[in-house]
Amino acid sequence: MDIAQLQAYGYFTLTILLVIALYGYIYHLYSTKKDADGVDYESYSDMALKDDLGDTPVLPRSDDKEK
Repeated sequence: MDIAQLQAYGYFTLTILLVIALYGYIYHLYSTKKDADGVDYESYSDMALKDDLGDTPVLPRSDDKEK
């Protein structure tokens, strides 16, 4: 087994591991979105575009301070 063949096996293995990690991360995002305690990340997607003072906030907050 020469170095080129080892590099090919390493490249193939790394590619498979990265694909599995990507699908695992996507599954994690969608499963926490469905969860009641999870954060809806899609509501934050337009935050950079809608940043004027008159725009509605991403999360509604009240002005009352809790003690």
